[in-house]
Amino acid sequence: MAPPLVLTDIVRTFSDGADEVHVLKGANLTLNAGELVALVAPSGAGKSTLLQIAGLLEQATGGSVTIDGTEATRLSDKDRTVLRRDLIGFIYQFHHLLGDFTARENVALPMRLAGAKTGAALARADELLDRLGLAERRTHRPGELSGGERQRVAIARAVANNPRVILADEPTGNLDQGTAATVRDAFLSLSRDTGLSAVVATHNQTLASELDRTVTLKEGRISPLELSAPAE
Repeated sequence: MAPPLVLTDIVRTFSDGADEVHVLKGANLTLNAGELVALVAPSGAGKSTLLQIAGLLEQATGGSVTIDGTEATRLSDKDRTVLRRDLIGFIYQFHHLLGDFTARENVALPMRLAGAKTGAALARADELLDRLGLAERRTHRPGELSGGERQRVAIARAVANNPRVILADEPTGNLDQGTAATVRDAFLSLSRDTGLSAVVATHNQTLASELDRTVTLKEGRISPLELSAPAE
């Protein structure tokens, strides 16, 4: 079986007036099935850019992105959209839930967009919310949920279509320490139980230390990173 995600020689260059800014300079990463990889690097190193390219939301200047064996770089916009919808889940620092929808409706939405029937989509949404400790909050709208609850709904939404790849950009970065720990534990429990494969960009060393492997971005390239033990 092909790896869920392979990034090969990813280059991303931006124009800044007469100058060019080289953010990624040949980044390579293979995400194996069931593997959780932490991406830890300073702000401005290109973490979000890398995730946007891996998620087919942004085109690389050079290199290739392969999702579940499909080389996506040269696909049409329509085919990239279908690949992204069916095989990739996103978790952001901010939840980006739809305010007029309940928690279960937000989770069901990507399944409905993929063609699932309403009843089946809502049933799976209820199952995921129950697993994340939100069974009693499923009919609440985002404005009626705490920050940690909203982020757990966002996690459920990201995994709703059983994606091959989860891309998480600072998933606990907007939360206080206690709430971040709750969200971290929920994400890790769901990931281990269901065999998710994920790349998680984070500054949270405790979260990074719980994942299978840690890498960093240095001078536009990916390299391994050894973490020091988190403070007690």
